[in-house]
Amino acid sequence: MPPDPFAGDPSDPSAALDAIEPGEPLDPHERLAVEEDLADLAVYEALLAHRGIRGLVVSCEDCRQDHYHDWDMLRANLLQLLVDGTVRPHEPAYDPTPEAYVTWDYCRGYADASMNEAFHGDGFDGFDN
Repeated sequence: MPPDPFAGDPSDPSAALDAIEPGEPLDPHERLAVEEDLADLAVYEALLAHRGIRGLVVSCEDCRQDHYHDWDMLRANLLQLLVDGTVRPHEPAYDPTPEAYVTWDYCRGYADASMNEAFHGDGFDGFDN
Protein backbone atom coordinates (compact mmCIF):
# COMPACT_ATOMS: atom_id res chain seq x y z
CA MET A 1 0.00 0.00 0.00
CA PRO A 2 1.17 3.55 -0.62
CA PRO A 3 2.19 5.55 2.42
CA ASP A 4 -0.53 7.49 4.24
CA PRO A 5 -0.12 11.15 3.20
CA PHE A 6 -1.61 12.25 6.53
CA ALA A 7 0.49 9.99 8.79
CA GLY A 8 1.26 11.90 11.97
CA ASP A 9 -0.80 14.93 10.90
CA PRO A 10 -2.98 16.11 13.83
CA SER A 11 -5.56 17.48 11.37
CA ASP A 12 -5.88 14.17 9.48
CA PRO A 13 -9.37 14.28 7.92
CA SER A 14 -9.81 10.52 8.39
CA ALA A 15 -9.40 10.87 12.17
CA ALA A 16 -13.17 11.36 12.43
CA LEU A 17 -13.61 7.77 11.26
CA ASP A 18 -11.76 6.54 14.36
CA ALA A 19 -14.50 8.05 16.53
CA ILE A 20 -17.22 5.92 14.96
CA GLU A 21 -18.50 3.35 17.37
CA PRO A 22 -18.13 -0.23 16.17
CA GLY A 23 -21.38 -1.87 15.20
CA GLU A 24 -23.08 -4.61 17.08
CA PRO A 25 -23.25 -8.04 15.47
CA LEU A 26 -26.56 -8.60 13.73
CA ASP A 27 -29.04 -10.91 15.36
CA PRO A 28 -30.17 -13.89 13.24
CA HIS A 29 -33.34 -12.09 12.07
CA GLU A 30 -31.40 -8.96 11.03
CA ARG A 31 -28.74 -11.09 9.31
CA LEU A 32 -31.41 -12.94 7.32
CA ALA A 33 -33.03 -9.63 6.28
CA VAL A 34 -29.69 -8.26 5.01
CA GLU A 35 -28.96 -11.52 3.15
CA GLU A 36 -32.40 -11.31 1.53
CA ASP A 37 -31.70 -7.69 0.55
CA LEU A 38 -28.44 -8.80 -1.07
CA ALA A 39 -30.24 -11.50 -3.04
CA ASP A 40 -32.95 -9.04 -4.11
CA LEU A 41 -30.31 -6.48 -5.09
CA ALA A 42 -28.65 -9.03 -7.42
CA VAL A 43 -32.00 -9.69 -9.13
CA TYR A 44 -32.82 -5.99 -9.44
CA GLU A 45 -29.42 -5.18 -10.90
CA ALA A 46 -29.69 -8.07 -13.38
CA LEU A 47 -33.12 -6.87 -14.51
CA LEU A 48 -32.49 -3.13 -14.59
CA ALA A 49 -28.80 -2.31 -15.13
CA HIS A 50 -28.91 -3.11 -18.86
CA ARG A 51 -31.86 -0.70 -19.10
CA GLY A 52 -29.68 2.16 -17.86
CA ILE A 53 -30.71 2.07 -14.20
CA ARG A 54 -27.59 2.77 -12.13
CA GLY A 55 -28.96 1.97 -8.68
CA LEU A 56 -31.44 3.01 -6.03
CA VAL A 57 -32.65 6.31 -4.66
CA VAL A 58 -33.52 6.53 -0.97
CA SER A 59 -35.37 9.45 0.57
CA CYS A 60 -33.53 10.37 3.78
CA GLU A 61 -35.81 11.26 6.67
CA ASP A 62 -32.99 13.03 8.54
CA CYS A 63 -31.96 15.54 5.87
CA ARG A 64 -35.12 15.32 3.71
CA GLN A 65 -33.07 14.78 0.58
CA ASP A 66 -32.76 11.93 -1.87
CA HIS A 67 -29.61 9.82 -1.71
CA TYR A 68 -28.46 8.02 -4.85
CA HIS A 69 -26.67 4.68 -4.44
CA ASP A 70 -25.04 2.76 -7.28
CA TRP A 71 -25.43 -1.03 -7.33
CA ASP A 72 -21.81 -1.63 -6.24
CA MET A 73 -22.05 0.80 -3.32
CA LEU A 74 -25.29 -0.79 -2.12
CA ARG A 75 -23.75 -4.25 -2.29
CA ALA A 76 -20.66 -3.07 -0.40
CA ASN A 77 -22.81 -1.42 2.28
CA LEU A 78 -24.90 -4.55 2.80
CA LEU A 79 -21.82 -6.78 2.93
CA GLN A 80 -20.17 -4.46 5.45
CA LEU A 81 -23.33 -4.55 7.53
CA LEU A 82 -23.10 -8.34 7.59
CA VAL A 83 -19.43 -8.26 8.59
CA ASP A 84 -19.38 -5.65 11.34
CA GLY A 85 -22.95 -4.48 11.93
CA THR A 86 -22.44 -0.95 10.64
CA VAL A 87 -22.11 0.99 7.44
CA ARG A 88 -19.22 3.40 7.21
CA PRO A 89 -19.66 6.91 5.84
CA HIS A 90 -19.26 7.15 2.10
CA GLU A 91 -19.14 9.79 -0.57
CA PRO A 92 -22.50 10.62 -2.12
CA ALA A 93 -23.00 10.15 -5.83
CA TYR A 94 -21.44 13.06 -7.70
CA ASP A 95 -23.95 14.95 -9.81
CA PRO A 96 -26.32 11.98 -10.21
CA THR A 97 -28.91 11.78 -12.95
CA PRO A 98 -32.10 11.17 -10.95
CA GLU A 99 -33.78 9.36 -13.86
CA ALA A 100 -31.10 6.67 -13.62
CA TYR A 101 -32.16 5.63 -10.09
CA VAL A 102 -35.30 3.91 -8.84
CA THR A 103 -36.74 2.99 -5.44
CA TRP A 104 -36.75 -0.42 -3.74
CA ASP A 105 -40.53 -0.50 -4.26
CA TYR A 106 -40.11 0.11 -7.99
CA CYS A 107 -37.57 -2.71 -8.15
CA ARG A 108 -39.88 -5.10 -6.30
CA GLY A 109 -42.76 -4.26 -8.62
CA TYR A 110 -40.59 -4.59 -11.71
CA ALA A 111 -39.24 -7.96 -10.55
CA ASP A 112 -42.75 -9.21 -9.74
CA ALA A 113 -44.06 -8.08 -13.12
CA SER A 114 -41.10 -9.70 -14.89
CA MET A 115 -41.71 -13.00 -13.11
CA ASN A 116 -45.44 -12.80 -13.85
CA GLU A 117 -44.69 -12.15 -17.52
CA ALA A 118 -42.28 -15.08 -17.60
CA PHE A 119 -44.97 -17.40 -16.18
CA HIS A 120 -47.65 -16.17 -18.55
CA GLY A 121 -45.25 -16.18 -21.49
CA ASP A 122 -44.62 -19.88 -20.90
CA GLY A 123 -48.31 -20.73 -21.11
CA PHE A 124 -48.97 -20.54 -17.37
CA ASP A 125 -52.53 -19.30 -16.93
CA GLY A 126 -52.71 -19.44 -13.12
CA PHE A 127 -55.32 -22.22 -13.11
CA ASP A 128 -55.01 -25.92 -12.38
CA ASN A 129 -56.56 -27.80 -15.28
